[in-house]
Amino acid sequence: MKQKQKARVISQKQIGPDIYDMWLDTGIAGQTAAGQFICIYPKDRSTLLPRPISICEVNKEGTGIRVVYRIAGQGTREFSSYGEGDEADVLGPLGNGFPIGAAEGKRALLLGGGIGIPPILQLAKQIRGDKLIGAGYRDENLFLKEDLEQYARTVIATEDGSRGAKGNVLDAISEDGYEADVIFACGPMPMLRAVKEYARKKNIPAYISLEEHMACGVGACLGCVVKTKNVDAHSHVHNARICTDGPVFEAGEVEI
Repeated sequence: MKQKQKARVISQKQIGPDIYDMWLDTGIAGQTAAGQFICIYPKDRSTLLPRPISICEVNKEGTGIRVVYRIAGQGTREFSSYGEGDEADVLGPLGNGFPIGAAEGKRALLLGGGIGIPPILQLAKQIRGDKLIGAGYRDENLFLKEDLEQYARTVIATEDGSRGAKGNVLDAISEDGYEADVIFACGPMPMLRAVKEYARKKNIPAYISLEEHMACGVGACLGCVVKTKNVDAHSHVHNARICTDGPVFEAGEVEI
């Protein structure tokens, strides 16, 4: 059940160019699922709208949420200035998460690209059994690589070829030769389109988390819609709201 409350900053550090790693002490931590997100409200009210940020990790006590985000504008730049003890209003948990049960007894492939890598960490912690993580980066700044490697064998791709396979995350998987029964992915739209086609060719299910600009974060504004195969019960047309019906969808359900 989503709720709005004050969260206290436990710690924050910069882990890459314009990329920050922040832990928040909040009571909503114990209610979250891998793949969900929270909205953080800037203190500067001229920015008006909260900023949606994926949940990267929840601590074992269920009291803290970790978010890893990239500065994209005025709001996230403000967040990057927060230090230990600072407070912020947060709303969450929001959206639906990855269906962990779909991986039970199966070989799972977890794919993350760019700032879509952070949600894969909590997912990797929760999925048990045979799994491989594929992480795609722009360059040699491999943020969260060591964290991911704690939970599964991890293969890397970089666009410039500085580390791992040269190309995208599917190039790294191709080089590795891992055969999966189910895929979970989060990343930019071109990557997710490629994942959807890869899953179709392999005839396996894929669950993808869509990245989209959001305004309200709670489904009221219809600002973040995606075309769907089926009619949406809310709008009665072939679309779904990413913030509430997603961000995770079975790849075959959406037209991307």
